[in-house]
Amino acid sequence: MNNANLQNRKSKVIARGQGNVYPVYVDKAENSEIWDVEGKRYIDFGTGIAVCNTGHSHPKVVAAVKAQLDKFSHTCVMVNPYEVAVALAEKLTEIAPGDSDKKAIFVSTGAEAVENCIKIARAHTGRRGVIAFNGGFHGRTNLTMALTGKITPYKNLFGPFPGDIFHAPYPIACHDISIKTSLKAIENLFKVDIAPTDVAAIIVEPVQGEGGFYAASAEFLQALRTICDEHGIVLIADEIQTGFARTGKMFSFEHSNVEPDLITMAKGIAGGFPIAAVVGKSNIMDAPLPGGLGGTYGGSPVACAAALAVLDVIQDENLLERSVQIGDIFNERLTALQTRYPDLILEVRNQGAMIALELITQGDAEQANTQLTQAIIANAAKYGLVLLACGFYGNVIRFLPALTASNDIINEGLDSFVKLFKSLVDS
Repeated sequence: MNNANLQNRKSKVIARGQGNVYPVYVDKAENSEIWDVEGKRYIDFGTGIAVCNTGHSHPKVVAAVKAQLDKFSHTCVMVNPYEVAVALAEKLTEIAPGDSDKKAIFVSTGAEAVENCIKIARAHTGRRGVIAFNGGFHGRTNLTMALTGKITPYKNLFGPFPGDIFHAPYPIACHDISIKTSLKAIENLFKVDIAPTDVAAIIVEPVQGEGGFYAASAEFLQALRTICDEHGIVLIADEIQTGFARTGKMFSFEHSNVEPDLITMAKGIAGGFPIAAVVGKSNIMDAPLPGGLGGTYGGSPVACAAALAVLDVIQDENLLERSVQIGDIFNERLTALQTRYPDLILEVRNQGAMIALELITQGDAEQANTQLTQAIIANAAKYGLVLLACGFYGNVIRFLPALTASNDIINEGLDSFVKLFKSLVDS
């Protein structure tokens, strides 16, 4: 068995829409390393798109899952519930930002969490409209595609989309989009497209994920909080990629000292087991009637057990502090690379261990270097790396290392990345 054979088999039976970045088939993975079916080792700087924050197959997560499987794997939390789901809800409502009383629901995916946030906000407010941001990513279902602020590849060919969805510019200083510009655009929406009294929710990523790892400032998030309070709008924090210690806090909104009304949680919540949640203020969460929320697999007992173990690992191994340390290492190494190649690297940015390198052409911020970005991704496997790209213009390399990775592994991976980069630009 080899990678090429498996890729050929896959292309025959799995639709092309569900493509894969690398024709590299995993045989085993441990912490921050992956080995393919041919025995080649890779340092994983993608962690399944910020899912394995606690590393691949953390022993405590594995033990928790095995123990739960010995008891039962499914009864449906809406039919015969179980203590492990209650315990997880207790933990999540405790750690969510802000002092308000909170409740939770469980679903299976991040997109489901976003959809349920919109349902809850509409039930609570009796309103229809939702404001999202350019470059934002909120999922691949029909409603979440409408919320997503980027056409290709997420929305292309899939319309029509639900109405009453509106977009505003997301503040990005390096691209001359100011906070003032973004806030004025929202005010313009209120004058031109939808009255604020018809807006149920504003949804925002505190750090845009697919959009390019641009972090919202405290000033901007506080301004959104003020707008929502003034007009009775629900503020939704999409923390799917930013949650669970990824940014140096349990949730990125904590950097701004802003309490959202509803929070989406997924990805890093359970170390690779599929579960997602919505956590929010109790009076808002209770707006839907009984039976209005849920799903057959939402709150899987196996995934709940994994998530409780993940929370223990984050605390026991001081992963909030570790995330900051990892971010500092990446920032120092990548900034040194930027100093050498200022005409190719616009910016190195990070919030904790959510790290980005934005690539340009001839020192011009408006000339996105998608060609170099694609070449880096295409050649990463040759250098023993798993890397991901993102960005509104597809010109950002994003780094999402395991928070349990050692300094030696991180520096080895960065050494390989520097070699890869130089091989493409110095040749």
